[in-house]
Amino acid sequence: MSNGSFPPTFRRPSGLLLAVAVLLVAGAAGWLAWSAFAGDGSGERGGRAPHASGEPAGGPGGKSPDASPDPAGDRPGADPSGDAGDRSLRGKVVVIDPGHNPHNGEHAAKIARTVDVGTHKKECDTVGAATASGYSEAEYTLDVARRVRRLLEDRGAEVRLTQDGDRPYGPCVDERAEIGNRAHADAVVSVHADGSGTGNRGFHVIAPARVRAGKADTSAITGPSRTLADRLIDRFGRATGAAPANYLGGGSGLTVRDDLGGLNLSAVPKVFIECGNMRDSEDAALLTDARWRERAARGIADGVTDFLRD
Repeated sequence: MSNGSFPPTFRRPSGLLLAVAVLLVAGAAGWLAWSAFAGDGSGERGGRAPHASGEPAGGPGGKSPDASPDPAGDRPGADPSGDAGDRSLRGKVVVIDPGHNPHNGEHAAKIARTVDVGTHKKECDTVGAATASGYSEAEYTLDVARRVRRLLEDRGAEVRLTQDGDRPYGPCVDERAEIGNRAHADAVVSVHADGSGTGNRGFHVIAPARVRAGKADTSAITGPSRTLADRLIDRFGRATGAAPANYLGGGSGLTVRDDLGGLNLSAVPKVFIECGNMRDSEDAALLTDARWRERAARGIADGVTDFLRD
C-alpha cells in the first residue's frame, strides 16, 4: 500500500450490492405484472361479470353498444344470457312456427281454401295483421323466429322452423301442426302479433283447450302446454318489460282456445304467443324496433328453456 490508498478489495461488495438491487427491482416488477393480470378475484378473469337478469349483457337486445340493429334476423353473436359453452338443451327438439307468410297475399285462393282442424273447417292461412305503416305480422314473426332459433341453438337445441321465407305461401294450419308432430318436438311455439283495436295493448299466450273431435285430441298435451304457457308469460314479460294484454285473459296473459287448428291438431306441447297488438301505435312502435324484437326473442327462448329444464 505504497501511497496510503485503501486496498482494492472494496469494489467487490459494491458489485454484489448492485446485482442484488437489480434482482429486487426485477422481482418487484414481475410481482406487479402478475397482480395486474390475475385481478382481485372479482370475476374479471376466468369468468363473466354478473349482470341484471332483466337486461342482457351489452345493453338492449343483448348487443354491444356499438352494434347496429339487426332487422334482417341474422346472427348478431353468441347468446349472452347464459354461461359460455352452455349446451343444456342438447338433445331437445324445438319447433318455432312463424305465423303467416310474407307471400300469402300473392296466393289468395290457395290460402282461402279450408282444411279440417278437428272441431270444424277453417282457412288454410291468412295474411295476418299489419301496423299502420304497413309493417306486416308475417315480417315480424319470421324475424323473431329466426332470432329465437339462434338463441336456442346456442344452448344446444335442435330447432326447426315451419317456414323460413322459403315457401310461396303457408304452410296451412294443419301442416304447421303436423311439422311439430313429425319432429316429435319437445316444445312448439307459434309466434304471432295481434290485430286488435287501438288502445288494446300487451301480450298474451294461447294454450290449447281439451279437445277430442275428429282428428283432434289434445288430452295428452293440455297439461304440459299450460306449463309452457306459464313459463313464456313469465319470461317474455321480464325480457321485454311488456305487460300482459289489457283486453283479454283478465290481465293474466293467458287465454285458452279450442278453435285454432295449430293447437287442436298438435300431439306435442304447443302454444301461441301474441307478442303485442300491431294496430295500437304504442305496441307497434315496439314491434317495429329491432332491439325490442331481440328482447322478445330472448323472452321466448328463455321461456322455452325453463320449460325444457323442468
